[in-house]
Amino acid sequence: MWPAWEVQEHDGATSWFHVRLAFPDGARVDALAVVSDQGLSVEDVRAQPALSLDDLTVLADWIEGPLFEACGLEAGPLEEEADPGGARRARPPWPRGIEGRWLVAQEYRAAQEEGVDPVLAVMCATGHSRRRSLRLISQARDAGYLTPRHARR
Repeated sequence: MWPAWEVQEHDGATSWFHVRLAFPDGARVDALAVVSDQGLSVEDVRAQPALSLDDLTVLADWIEGPLFEACGLEAGPLEEEADPGGARRARPPWPRGIEGRWLVAQEYRAAQEEGVDPVLAVMCATGHSRRRSLRLISQARDAGYLTPRHARR
């Protein structure tokens, strides 16, 4: 994700971002997303291979967390205002605390056993950005659910 441009308005700003989702199997999604006080909208999408209609409908849910984080906004209140009937989520909310750390460790170890990128697996499972996912993995290590990253000598 990288900023494309920003327009300052009377009481806020509207920001456009180029977003790229790359998956281990070579699939890729490129999008142009807009973040404003009213919420998130996706202006343009290009995917290889093409997205199904179901995947297209949840694309905004996949990218909203990292985009709102980059803009310093909270995702929760905007979702409620934008869709009073309840926004459709790509995945259930990730639990916090000890349960969340334990689940992060489970996702991490399962990805290692399958030979795929464990950080990407945690990102996909939680819906968080790479930075936030690395923080969750570190917390799982600190809680003793994962082995230390580097052996001390």
